[in-house]
Amino acid sequence: MTAKQRYARAMEWLYLACIILAGTAMVVITLMIPFGVFMRYVMNNPQSWPEPASVVMMVMFSFVGGAAIYRANVHVAVEALLNAVNPAQKRFMLWGVDACMGAMSLFMAFYGVQLCRITWNQSMAEFPGLPVGAVYSPIPIAGALTLLFLIERIWVGIPPESSVMYSDAPAGLE
Repeated sequence: MTAKQRYARAMEWLYLACIILAGTAMVVITLMIPFGVFMRYVMNNPQSWPEPASVVMMVMFSFVGGAAIYRANVHVAVEALLNAVNPAQKRFMLWGVDACMGAMSLFMAFYGVQLCRITWNQSMAEFPGLPVGAVYSPIPIAGALTLLFLIERIWVGIPPESSVMYSDAPAGLE
């Protein structure tokens, strides 16, 4: 197995981990919010933790899921301009997009670590044992993940059709 194949396989596993983590966060949010509403309006016993816990899960879902979305190339993109230019200009524009994604990933990783360090000794009122830096930790993690997925895209290429990314694609009509 070549280095490119090993890297692509590692990115496939990393992508699966991102999807599982983001999906789990979404399920937890989906369960916590109705629980909070039920406790407040049906049981008349409001709980203070469901809403802030959901915000913490949303931070994780958004950033880690965003990295996975980048790898799957299903993020919001405006392709009208790309389709209107010649192939040489299109390659240059796509290179620019990759450069911007690399810069943004490095920014998120570097300054995200700084943010986590600065806020590590602060705590949330609702969760006194949870450092605010831990809540922000998905930011540098997502920056590093996106950078790894960008390296895969540039070095290895777009994942093949056999990738798990395409397993939920709609089936064609026969």
